[in-house]
Amino acid sequence: MTNAVRLRFIVLLLAVAAMGAAIAASMVHFQRQTRELHTRLANIDAESGQIAAQFKDRFRDITNTRLQYAVTRDPAAWRHFLQATAALSQWIDQQGQQLRTQEERDVLKQVKAALQDYDRTIGQIPGEPNLATEAALPAEVHPPVANSADGLAAYNRIRTESHHLFDLGESLASAHFRSRNELLRGAQQRLDDLRWSVLGLLGLLFLAGVAFAAVAYRDLIAPLRVKLIESQSLVDRQEKLASLGMLAAGVAHEIRNPLTAIKAALFIQQKRFAAGSPEHADSALVQREISRLEKIVNDFLRFARPADPALATIGSDELLREVQQFFAPGLEKAGIKLVVETDGRSPIQVDAAQMKQVLINLVQNAVDAMERSGTITLRSRRDRKPLGGNERDVVILEVEDTGRGIPPEVGRRLFDPFFTTKDHGTGLGLSIAARIVEKHRGALQYQTQVSRGTTFGVVLPEATS
Repeated sequence: MTNAVRLRFIVLLLAVAAMGAAIAASMVHFQRQTRELHTRLANIDAESGQIAAQFKDRFRDITNTRLQYAVTRDPAAWRHFLQATAALSQWIDQQGQQLRTQEERDVLKQVKAALQDYDRTIGQIPGEPNLATEAALPAEVHPPVANSADGLAAYNRIRTESHHLFDLGESLASAHFRSRNELLRGAQQRLDDLRWSVLGLLGLLFLAGVAFAAVAYRDLIAPLRVKLIESQSLVDRQEKLASLGMLAAGVAHEIRNPLTAIKAALFIQQKRFAAGSPEHADSALVQREISRLEKIVNDFLRFARPADPALATIGSDELLREVQQFFAPGLEKAGIKLVVETDGRSPIQVDAAQMKQVLINLVQNAVDAMERSGTITLRSRRDRKPLGGNERDVVILEVEDTGRGIPPEVGRRLFDPFFTTKDHGTGLGLSIAARIVEKHRGALQYQTQVSRGTTFGVVLPEATS
């Protein structure tokens, strides 16, 4: 796993952990808000609701006591009336501090003012004792004076104010329920916001999970699948090459022995033919064909039984210079320019003879792809690429031409043994080159554009100093 992939995984895991922590914190906050709401509702119901109910009960007691005194003229009833009235006034002053909303406090102020009006009206009834003091109670009981005009008016006002006070008690209860409902609406809004926040975090968590899965598939699973397919293809190719190599080795061995005998016999016969005679020309043609057959047999043997490389550390530029010196005289006559570009003496561990054979084969293919003139560039450069299952520092030896390029249908079979587009080729040059590079723990790759040229690259591990 590369550092970039590891960093992406760490970032995604931190994002998922942060969203999980945010969801957990939101759930804890949700539970705390719910408990606080229950507590506040309980307090409102216990305080505001009880205030309205207690006021009604206390005022009802005052009204009943006042009616009892009006009927019986019992001094005890009057004293109870005075005590209840004073206690109600004091109770109103105390409860005003416990109410939760301004509306409830305003209603309670109206109750207090209406109660004072009620007391003043009682004091205006003719024949009634003075509310200001219990000592004003008459020594003897007088009959009610409700039949007088003033008394009837006072009693009517008392009844009206009593109804008004009871209505204010209902208003106090209504204000309580409105405050309770307002609290519920506010709490519901906050809970809805919290719920949507949790849903949003869950959505982000899902997206983060999808992103994590996508990154895992792209950076881990997909490369592993590609490597598995490549490994399977490489195993299949190695098995085919092994079978083909055994066959080629057997055939080459069977052909080489009689070919050697034919070549020796032809050498003896050539001495009998005069130079310039038709027989001598025919024997020369046979000798050339025998040499070509020998080359094919030798290619078969190199393909079937490639020799293990004798590794030694050399500079890549030295190898490219030797190949340039080998080809330069002939290419100059053909109008093809051969140049070398290096980034310094990049050290590589190779069998110089085998690697030179690979480069010579690639340069020869580049020459065959040129149209009389052009440029072939031998280049070495450092890079970092996956090689042998791990990313590492490599040196790439490139052979770049400005020739015809490789058509797609040819590129698919480019490294197949015995596949060739040349009239006199064996189709083993690139196969042998690829096997030599594999023996060096490297890879042979290419890039091409039709009518623009081709670049073959020999990717080799950079030698440690």
